[in-house]
Amino acid sequence: MTEHRQSDQTHRPPPRERRWDEVDWDTWTPDSEFPPPPPPGSGPNLAPLFALIDVVRSMLPRELRAQFNSLVREVLLTLRSLIDWYLEKLGRETPSTQVEDIPID
Repeated sequence: MTEHRQSDQTHRPPPRERRWDEVDWDTWTPDSEFPPPPPPGSGPNLAPLFALIDVVRSMLPRELRAQFNSLVREVLLTLRSLIDWYLEKLGRETPSTQVEDIPID
């Protein structure tokens, strides 16, 4: 019976590794198990999205590939227009309100 208990303890499954979003980053140190999160502004990794688009394009019949390419181009142009619009909106200063003194007689 003692052997069985010992074997149970030695055959435990390895502890589940924590994911990066389960880490308390406020207490993280360089000796910790995970690297620090990416710095703000580094942006998302779009490589999987581009790979998915490429896979979808390769699965389409030749007759539809040109239309799909046009669709992707239009989506990207729309995204660029939205980014340009937002950047322009951020660059605008708020109009200052001018106050005029009105004499009271």
